[in-house]
Amino acid sequence: MNVMISTSEKILDVAQSLIVAGGYNGFSYADISDAIGIRKASIHHHFPTKAELVSALVDRYRQQTEQGLKSLREWSANPADQLQSYVNFWQACIRDGSLPFCVCAMLAGEMPMLPEQVASRVRAHFHHLAAWLTSVLQAGAEQRLLRLDKRPEEEAQMLMASVHGAMLSARAFDDPAVFAAIVKPQIAKLLIVDG
Repeated sequence: MNVMISTSEKILDVAQSLIVAGGYNGFSYADISDAIGIRKASIHHHFPTKAELVSALVDRYRQQTEQGLKSLREWSANPADQLQSYVNFWQACIRDGSLPFCVCAMLAGEMPMLPEQVASRVRAHFHHLAAWLTSVLQAGAEQRLLRLDKRPEEEAQMLMASVHGAMLSARAFDDPAVFAAIVKPQIAKLLIVDG
């Protein structure tokens, strides 16, 4: 088994951390070159343009996210547990700095300036996430585990906005606890507690 990380994967890893730190326009191939210790021409060999690089990054991120969401379903059939695990994932990432921000959320803030091939992939990520949240909320309501005040699609949009807004607030205040302070009441409002 080859444990070596490919050059293209290293490029994508560094690009992701640079985007999370400063956005699409906040990095260049020179930054990646300095971080990895390869020539810019080598980066262009793997990804001829910045738009192609970020498109590949968003595609990889979407695949990872979709696999993670699928794993949540496999881990537990309980929609309330799935929802809590989704929020717990982001809370832990923000707290320990392992993945402090959703790369697609960062890119979404720059949508008017993104090349269309990147913007369309970012939109697709959010459509998939919204569909997953909608299905979890719908199932939770049907199983009488979750209480919805609005249609599942609307609740999904509000929850998605709360989670991503909480990421921004935690970053703005440089305080990971802000994330939980914002999201925990949103989840509590949805949960039906026996007793």
